[in-house]
Amino acid sequence: MHGMNQHTAQIRWEQRLQTPLLALSLVFGVAYVVQIVAPGAPDQVQTACRAAEWFVWGAFAVDYLVRLSLAPAKWRFVRGHPLDLLAVLLPLLQPLRLLRLVSTLLLVGRRARMAPQIRLTTYVGGSVVGLLMFGSLAVLQVERNAPDGNIKTLGDAVWWSFTTMTTVGYGDHSPTTGLGRLLAVGLMISGIALLGVVTANIAAWFISRFDRDDAAERRQTELLEALTIEVRELRSQVARLSGTEATAAVPEVPAVPEVPAASSPRS
Repeated sequence: MHGMNQHTAQIRWEQRLQTPLLALSLVFGVAYVVQIVAPGAPDQVQTACRAAEWFVWGAFAVDYLVRLSLAPAKWRFVRGHPLDLLAVLLPLLQPLRLLRLVSTLLLVGRRARMAPQIRLTTYVGGSVVGLLMFGSLAVLQVERNAPDGNIKTLGDAVWWSFTTMTTVGYGDHSPTTGLGRLLAVGLMISGIALLGVVTANIAAWFISRFDRDDAAERRQTELLEALTIEVRELRSQVARLSGTEATAAVPEVPAVPEVPAASSPRS
């Protein structure tokens, strides 16, 4: 009973914190983007962005600890949420701090598992866009100052992220640093997984639509067959009733006595 109460409290906590944590993730995203796109921004802006990042990290850390305390099986919770733990244990390592955003994707995933296929595809599609954007910013931050790097602008980074996530890999832009290549591996794996989920759910949606159409046709066919059988039975009953009424309406004709043949007159 105590474990069930803890599980219920954990679910309620996650439901209440979904929207606030998503909003905080947007704040983190803005702070992160500003520091990369505008590295020459005033010190006050840079300080505010770093403070926002620390605040968001603290919020995710508190959320993880509360969920861990409410979980009935602590070790099972840790094993089931490894990326959440990494997002907390890697606090502002450049650019591994992007792993904190995985917590947002996990929140979306928990929400999407209870959603229809169209909403799930929408959530996963948004995750693809977010992964593309933040992957571009991360590789730009790493490769922009590399001596042999060829990803120098945000446009180059976005193009590289798009070709990497789709596994096209034209090769015109590629990371040259070890950290950049590590990001490339993570982006490829995440891109394949997310795009595969989108494709699978679109296919499942079409299959479900066809199944519903087939089920409707089967129901119509069964209904027509039932109506046909009922009409046949009604016709049989009407025929039987009509035959009975006709027999009752016709009076019986009395038998005509046979008249003996007249004897011929004697000649």
